[in-house]
Formats: sequence, C-alpha cells, structure tokens
Amino acid sequence: MASNVYNGLEKIVPATMADVVEVKLREYLKNKPFLPGDALPTEAELAEALGVSRNVLREALSRLRMLGMIESKKKRGMVLTKPDILGAFEKVLDPLIIDKDTLQDIFELRLVLEMGLADLLFLRKTDKDVAELEAIAKAEKYDSGKQFRIKSEIEFHGKLYEMTGNNTLKRFQSMLLPIFGYVVTLEKKKIAGKVNHLDLVQILKKGTKDDFKKGMYEHLKPHFDRLKELE
Repeated sequence: MASNVYNGLEKIVPATMADVVEVKLREYLKNKPFLPGDALPTEAELAEALGVSRNVLREALSRLRMLGMIESKKKRGMVLTKPDILGAFEKVLDPLIIDKDTLQDIFELRLVLEMGLADLLFLRKTDKDVAELEAIAKAEKYDSGKQFRIKSEIEFHGKLYEMTGNNTLKRFQSMLLPIFGYVVTLEKKKIAGKVNHLDLVQILKKGTKDDFKKGMYEHLKPHFDRLKELE
C-alpha cells in the first residue's frame, strides 16, 4: 500500500562536477567583458580558480565547444567565439528523425515568419530581385506533380527570404526545405490560395507592404484552413 503512494516519484540525480563547472563557466563568460576573438585564461588557470581537476574542466569546456561558444586557436589557446545559434538546430532538422507534431510546429513557425516578411521586403527589394522572382513564378507548372510543386515552392519562397537581406532568415529558410516535402505529403488534394506566386510578384512591383501582407495571407490561407481542421 505504502509503495503505491510513491508511484511517480523518482530519485533526484545530483549534478555532476562537469555540470557545475559548465554553469560556472557560462556565468563567468557572461559577466566578464569578453568579446568574440578574445583569448581566455588557460585550462590550468581555470582549473585552479574553480578548484577542480583538469579532466573535469575539459569535459565542461568540450560542451561549450560543441555549442560553438569557444574554440582553440594555435598559439592563442582558447578564444571566445560568436555562437552559432542555429547550428544545433540545423543538425537535427530532418523529417526522418523528427516526430510529426514537431514537424507541424515547425511548419506553423514558417507560416508565421512569412506573414511578417513584408516590411523587410519593401525595405530592401531591388528591381533585379523582383525580376528574378517573377521569372521563377512564370516557370511554374502547378499541374506537374508534387515533386515539381515542392521545387517551385522552395525556389519562390527561398527567393523571398533572400530578398529580405537577413542572413539568419535566409539560413533558417534553407533549414526548412525538408518541411516543404512533408507538408505536401499531407495534402489529400492539390491546394492553392486565391493569390498565387505571380500575384505576389505584381504586388511587390506595384502595391504596398500592407497589400503584400494581405496577399501573403490569402496565398497561405489554405494552410491556415487546414490547421483549423486539425483542431
């Protein structure tokens, strides 16, 4: 009887020394005025300051290296780096190893991002960019099968992200490419919004950013409608 009372409770696993050292090092790097490229204290100096062995320190440092926070340079030792905030995400963003719920969440994130592209697009678009986007749209053949549709979607929307001039957005878009295929496989039939890619191009050429926001919503509306069906 007594044992049932404790069902659901698990023993607390104490943090390892490496866990504690990792946290201390993070705090140290945040609180000191280090800049990317600055040399850090040596392993011996850090180990002595923290009162731990070199082996424990090295394990904690290896975790910071994996996160892209530090790196080793010849003749300089450890230096602070500019963290690669998308690096770990990039390595695991594969439909083959991600569950369907997470894939759906990521696709919804893509929808939200694209609804907010208008301001940057109208700030930075060039005639050359718009002409290239129009060429992509004119080359599309919506009745040419799923693979062609995926290719067209990737090219058109990829160009939109590129036109924003935001490097993080462009990189994130390239990471989202596998999600396009996943979404198309969910469609029971071909879907298209009232506003197609060519319509969006015309808005970029002659409309306003508010027109583009409305046009993008109409373009993506079938996906938003599908989300309602899933609720």
